[in-house]
Amino acid sequence: MRSHCCGSAAHAVSRRAFLGASAALAADMTGLDVLGTPALAGELKKGQKRVILLWLAGGASQLETWDPKPGAITGGPFAAIPTDVPGLHISELMPEMAKRMKTTCVIRGLNTKNGDHGAAARIMMRGRRDEAGLRYPDLGAVVAREMGRADSPVPDYVTFYTQTEGRNMAPGDAGFLGARYGPMELTTSSTPEHIRRPAGLSDEDHLARADLRDLLGKDFSRGRSSDALASQGEAYGRVRGLMASESLFDSSKEPQKVRDRYGPTQLGRQCLQARRLVEAGVPFVRVARAWWDSHGQNFETHQEMVPELDRVMAALIDDLGERGLRDDVLVLTLAEFGRTPAINASLGRDHFASAWSMTMTGCGAKGGAVYGKTDAKGNTVTHEEVNAANLFATIYAALGINPHKNYYVGSRPVPLVDPGAEPVTAVLG
Repeated sequence: MRSHCCGSAAHAVSRRAFLGASAALAADMTGLDVLGTPALAGELKKGQKRVILLWLAGGASQLETWDPKPGAITGGPFAAIPTDVPGLHISELMPEMAKRMKTTCVIRGLNTKNGDHGAAARIMMRGRRDEAGLRYPDLGAVVAREMGRADSPVPDYVTFYTQTEGRNMAPGDAGFLGARYGPMELTTSSTPEHIRRPAGLSDEDHLARADLRDLLGKDFSRGRSSDALASQGEAYGRVRGLMASESLFDSSKEPQKVRDRYGPTQLGRQCLQARRLVEAGVPFVRVARAWWDSHGQNFETHQEMVPELDRVMAALIDDLGERGLRDDVLVLTLAEFGRTPAINASLGRDHFASAWSMTMTGCGAKGGAVYGKTDAKGNTVTHEEVNAANLFATIYAALGINPHKNYYVGSRPVPLVDPGAEPVTAVLG
């Protein structure tokens, strides 16, 4: 695998300094709470952009969220309500976000063309289709590659997907970037397994073992040079950092009023954990909420799930703003597709990729912007259509990543987005 390290001494990390810092973190993880101070957070993380992706697995309905059609035969039973942006209405199921649309831009004109769960999920995590013999990295892996730091004691890419529905349709995937940029997948628990130091091993003993391992490693590598050796050393150092990061995943130490704001649901707890992670420097966190695949009883499903999303998303936006992080963290709501305007015989909505919606909040996204328009029934995009490649070019541009840059697989240049795809500049601040 091609190394992304230039080898410059400016990028070198002192082993003892790294282990010492990790030991201090392990002994007292409250040291990371200093990042809760907005001024200090800004100083320590200046210029580093991060992403929280709220993945609405199964396909949330745009008509019951961001693009309601009250009064239309396809509109369903819920009304549209005004927001703090003049002329912009969203579903009555989202009263909290209606008060915060000045922070958020809505893209209503997505046409991504694929209505199959698995294929569509892969497209909407990568922005494109894989090629024969070439697996593209997903959004999280790209952000980890671009925004991660080799000397960081925290993971680069974390994904919470602790529900079972749809989990195998969109696993995190580093593609040709390699395992270094793959995710920490949390599927059975919201806390990483097997990173806790054994109870009978003191931190001093652990450091002594690290010293011995380093000594033996240096002796083994003398006269040898390979990417595998370098990768092993880097991986070992990062594992030490991950062990020190354990309490970042524990939101029980947050003030009760903060936990109450997010609410007691799994989505609320995991979004609070996501905020803790990005605040500590994790570049990309995905929080999946399943299962929105409402072929039957669509309205009951959304009446239960949309208010939860509304409350948790509003809490996350407020929390990031209060901590001085809104300009540095991009919050996305995205799924593999939306739902059909047509209501089927089971009072459900089926898969629909021709005219649906997503949102972007914070970072380089223009709050209050609305891009794209669908017809009166929601069947087609009538203005400002956006495909997957354009959307990903927009997301990268919002993060300050040049969407037209190339990666290299061997000597082959591989564009970050499909050739010809341009960012939607109207939604960028």
